[in-house]
Amino acid sequence: MASHSTFAPPKLADYILTERLGSGTYATVYKAYSKGDSREAVAVKVVSKKTLNKTSMENLLTEIEILKTVRHPHIVQLKDFQWDSENIYLILEWCSGGDLSRFIRSRRLLPERVAQRFLQQIACALQYLHGRNISHLDLKPQNILLSGSVLKLSDFGFAAYMSPWDEQSALRGSPLYMAPEMVCRRQYDSRVDLWSVGVILYEALFGRAPFASRSYAELEEKIRSDRPIELPPGARVSADCRDLLLRLLERNPETRITFTQFFSHGFVDLEHMAGPDSLGKAKELVLRAVEKDQGGERAAALSLYCSALEHFVPAVHYETDRSRKETLRQKVSQYASRAEELKALVASDNREHFEEARTARDVLREMSRDRPRLLAALELARVAIAKEDSGSEDQEVLDLYQHCLGELLLVLAAESQGRRRELLHSEIKSLMNRAEYLKENIKMQATQKAVSQDREPLSESVRSSCCLQ
Repeated sequence: MASHSTFAPPKLADYILTERLGSGTYATVYKAYSKGDSREAVAVKVVSKKTLNKTSMENLLTEIEILKTVRHPHIVQLKDFQWDSENIYLILEWCSGGDLSRFIRSRRLLPERVAQRFLQQIACALQYLHGRNISHLDLKPQNILLSGSVLKLSDFGFAAYMSPWDEQSALRGSPLYMAPEMVCRRQYDSRVDLWSVGVILYEALFGRAPFASRSYAELEEKIRSDRPIELPPGARVSADCRDLLLRLLERNPETRITFTQFFSHGFVDLEHMAGPDSLGKAKELVLRAVEKDQGGERAAALSLYCSALEHFVPAVHYETDRSRKETLRQKVSQYASRAEELKALVASDNREHFEEARTARDVLREMSRDRPRLLAALELARVAIAKEDSGSEDQEVLDLYQHCLGELLLVLAAESQGRRRELLHSEIKSLMNRAEYLKENIKMQATQKAVSQDREPLSESVRSSCCLQ
């Protein structure tokens, strides 16, 4: 084998190394092709033995050990590793779309739905690693590669086998994405990966990391500060997204979101992640929706159509064949139209039931004059109803319903038997129906928006640029 000169890439028996893709402290990465008939494209990570000290050699061996054992669609695959007198070679799966850092920079910031899709894929890979007690410890956009529209975690050079209670003290990773406890206390555990995910999501949405600084001194000051992380002024993100960001970027690891909470969080929403089984789930739900619809069970049918649409959206995104994608979109449009019709019918039913209960509600309010807490909760309910009737069908109104229902349930628990308790019980049921209907409506609006966004040029450009060779 020829030696590794400054200009020419090293030579390997089975691969032709071509362009240099990048280099770090210990390694240089090249694009390469197998010499066989397949001419398969791969990435070859070349590590010069001369640059390796004891620690970096251990890290490299751990990286090889981990990558040899893991097999996951969102983790770069190690195809082989070789060595000669000068270098160690890691032959890795080729990812044509570059890294996430370049992708974010080319767009400045990503729409929330695109950021969510990327986050779901990172979460899916982390769930797999977490189940095997593997911590990456160097998560950052530069270490997340794109293959088509699929994300893959790469560069496990700092990764370690860590059970949840293991602590480490070696400084690993990049300061901009490093959890504060890693820098400040030098004692940390697997939860540092969750902080890094928060930084990646923040950067995807706002175009810069929360600790972005002009100098290392400024960066260190921000990391060591005890000020809570805040979103940029005027940040327009959903309530779920905001909640997740702030819980991931909690400086204290003891109060940071846990892995279990992260994987089940509403914004991560792994249940509705685009995948090969999305279409099957959607079809199953829509069959049940049609059955309920034909049986005249409008509210149940509406709920099932909404759930089906939540799986159809990722199914449309996952489908790569253009004609099948268009057929799917048309079906989604039909189901959305039927859901809209049902929504109007259910709303009409709800209004009738609510009008029938008006007298009972007035009696309950009259009987509650000596109960300030009950009266205040009923007033909250009145405000929520008025807002909804005036056309405000949003999260703010749903929050009002949920708050007043929480109060009313507490009052109900302490209420003794009698007419007031009966009226209160009936009112809670009525308000729960309204809140449930509103929740389904909000969900459907979001789904319809997602379907329309899937047609927008921006989303198309996001997908096509992911696929650039």
